[in-house]
Amino acid sequence: MTTPSQPIWLHVCDVNAIPRLGTRVLNHASGNIALFRTESDNVFALRDKCPHKGGALSQGIVHGEKVTCPLHAWNIDLTTGEACAPDVGCAQRFPVRVDAGEVYLSIDETVSTSAAETVAA
Repeated sequence: MTTPSQPIWLHVCDVNAIPRLGTRVLNHASGNIALFRTESDNVFALRDKCPHKGGALSQGIVHGEKVTCPLHAWNIDLTTGEACAPDVGCAQRFPVRVDAGEVYLSIDETVSTSAAETVAA
């Protein structure tokens, strides 16, 4: 019987390094990951690629718990990565936790942490 693997948590940054209603980008060999901070200080992480035409979600406008893609105004739910109706599609979502003001991203074993670097968006 196999046991489920424990998540790997990568320390990303201090929560204050992500502006309210803004983003930071985690540059990664597997593809950039956008970290979003809402007005209520919730933090979410999505692949930085709109499911419609691949626009950089990190360049979008954060409102409530959604981000609007800058290319074609698709709204993406930050809690699920799903496009809001009537649009259909999904951006890959990554679990995030904030502990004592520090942001951690859960990644699996196939994503190397050695190549990760955060940059301002």
